[in-house]
Amino acid sequence: MPVQSMYTRWNSYRDYLVREYGEPVWRVGVDAGFSCPNRNPDRSGGCCYCDGTGASAAYQRMKESGWYHDSPFVESVASGPAFGVPSDIPDRILSIARQVEHGRAFLERRYRANLLSLYFQAWTNTYAPIEELRTIYDSALALGSWKELIVSTRPDCVPDDVTELLASYRGTVDRVWVELGLQSSCDNTLERIGRGHDSKCYQDAASRLRSRGVGVCAHIILGLPGDGYEEYDRTADMLNESGCEAVKIHNLHIPGGTRLYDSYLRGEAACPSVRRHIEDTVYLLRRLRSDIVIERLICETPAHRLAAPRSFVDKSRFLSMLHQAMIERNVRQGDLS
Repeated sequence: MPVQSMYTRWNSYRDYLVREYGEPVWRVGVDAGFSCPNRNPDRSGGCCYCDGTGASAAYQRMKESGWYHDSPFVESVASGPAFGVPSDIPDRILSIARQVEHGRAFLERRYRANLLSLYFQAWTNTYAPIEELRTIYDSALALGSWKELIVSTRPDCVPDDVTELLASYRGTVDRVWVELGLQSSCDNTLERIGRGHDSKCYQDAASRLRSRGVGVCAHIILGLPGDGYEEYDRTADMLNESGCEAVKIHNLHIPGGTRLYDSYLRGEAACPSVRRHIEDTVYLLRRLRSDIVIERLICETPAHRLAAPRSFVDKSRFLSMLHQAMIERNVRQGDLS
C-alpha cells in the first residue's frame, strides 16, 4: 500500500500523485525556447522579480552545474537556457529531445523514477502561433510515455484556440494541467510588480481551461510589496471561487539583475524571514479549500543568483517547521475556508 506523506496538515502534491497513480510521478522540465509577452525580444524587461532565466529546472541548467546550495551570491553571473535553446523549430525540437533524455536519466538515477510527466517549465509556454505550439507539444509528447502534460504560462496567453489544443491532449496523457501565474489577487500589486495583466484575466483563463477539463494550478507569491493579510484573504477567496485545483506558493525572492534587486539596493524592498513566511503560509493555507493540492511552499532560486534572502532554510527544513507549527496550533488547510 502506498505510504502517505509525512506532512498531514495540508493536501500535499506527493499524496495527490500517489492517490492518482499509486506511486510518485516525477516531472521532466524542459525549456522549449518560448519567450514572454511581458519581455522585450532580447528577454529584458518583464516582471520586477524576473532575472531572465525563465525558471528552468535545476538539473537542466548545465552552465550552472558548478554552483551549489551554499554558494555565495555572484551579481555578475550570466545565466541562460541549459542547452542554448535555438530559435528555429527543428533545432528547438532537437533541444527538447536532449533535455528530455538528460532529465529522464537524472530522475531515474537520483530518485529511481518510474512514472514521468512532461513539464513545459521555462518561460510562457503558450506564447506562439497555434501550429507552432502543436508541433512543439506533439514532438515532445512523442519522446516517451507520460502520465501528465503540464504547461506553465500566463493568464493572458491562453486564448480559446490554445485552450482547445491543450484539451485535445487529454486522450494522450492521463491529465493535462496548466500552471497560471497569478502572484496576487490585488490589481494594484500586479501593476506594481509589472505583471502586465489583472486578476480578472486570471479568472477568465481559469474558467475557460476548467470548462474544457484542463486542470489549473495557480502560482502566488507571499511577501510582495504592498500585500498583507487583507490581500491574502482576497487571494484565497479568488482561488477558492475560481475552482483551481492546485496552488504553488512562493516566498518572495530577489535575484540579481532585476528591477526588484535595484529596489532592494535602494532599501525600498525586503524579503520575509523564515518565521514571517511560516506565519503567512499558515494564514493562507487555512483559508484555501482543503481539496486544493499544494504543489509548492517555498521558492528555490539558485543561491549564486539570489541576493535575498540569504539565510533562509532549505526546503526540507522549512516544510518540517511549517508542519510542526500547524500541529502545535492544531490547524490545517481549509479549516477557515
